[in-house]
Amino acid sequence: MATKAPDELMFLQIEVVLGVFIGAVTFTGSVIAFGKLAGKVDGKPKQLPGGHMLNAGAAALSLLLAILYLNGAGFWTLLLIAALAFFIGYHLIMGIGGADMPVVVSMLNSYSGWAAAAIGFTLSNDLLIVTGALVGSSGAILSYIMCKAMNRNFVNVILGGFGGTQGPAAEIEGEQVAIDAGGVASALNDADSVIIVPGYGMAVAQAQNAVSELTRKLRAAGKNVRFGIHPVAGRLPGHMNVLLAEAKVPYDIVLEMDEINDDFASTDVVIVIGSNDIVNPAAEEDPNSPIAGMPVLKVWEAKQVFVSKRGQGTGYSGIENPLFFKENTRMFYGDARKSRRSTPAAR
Repeated sequence: MATKAPDELMFLQIEVVLGVFIGAVTFTGSVIAFGKLAGKVDGKPKQLPGGHMLNAGAAALSLLLAILYLNGAGFWTLLLIAALAFFIGYHLIMGIGGADMPVVVSMLNSYSGWAAAAIGFTLSNDLLIVTGALVGSSGAILSYIMCKAMNRNFVNVILGGFGGTQGPAAEIEGEQVAIDAGGVASALNDADSVIIVPGYGMAVAQAQNAVSELTRKLRAAGKNVRFGIHPVAGRLPGHMNVLLAEAKVPYDIVLEMDEINDDFASTDVVIVIGSNDIVNPAAEEDPNSPIAGMPVLKVWEAKQVFVSKRGQGTGYSGIENPLFFKENTRMFYGDARKSRRSTPAAR
């Protein structure tokens, strides 16, 4: 068997180091991101004492170990690089607030692509190289687009610079007032115009078909029903559009945020299904909010707002929403799919 040239061997070693490092960061980062999205890990940003300096130190030590590996130090260096990368992935994502998880998930997807591409070079597998590069580049582009939609700085989000409070948050006055299915049905029967704002909670509950059924009933009764879609609703651009299309909601009544935001003030009823950050007035009213400056749907300007949520929690983002405490807002608690079907107007 022919011996590889020194330059070729060095190139292969670099690919192995990159694959191990990026793959390890992606693995632990993805586990933490999943935990935050599933509510199993606190969505608030948390870092060990030292913060970003720990990540920088671990990265610098990984680079030193990589140099030792390239100079024949042995397999143990790769094991230490993997251990340090595991820590970086864990600590980096723990330091990012739940409000920025959409960008984080997209970026982790990008990392997995670059790791696959690096290993593709090592294995001389053209298919792995091409697919990995496509996943990596598309994930990075999508992350940038999402940051623009959320009015975020791309580098700061990825490094954990956002997602935590910037100062003392504004105090929220009032209380959350619950409403039952009969109350929602009565308001819908009296309404002429309705806007439905779907979010991540609708996707989790798989309630799109029940929502489509409710929409069909309301339109048959002569109501003007439309959907307001935030660019990152459902945690990814286009997520809600796909779910609604799957449920056969007419495409012409599904409108983007810029198309419908000015119409809330003249709308009788807004139904918010499993959304928090994208309808949070604190983004405009509280400069100390973690989502300050983020474009949001101004649902609070409508005459009545019904918010469908499983409970009174703040969700995985960990951000309190003043919308839930406003006088024209009523909370409709329960699973979104069951709640839609239990509403008399949907029968």
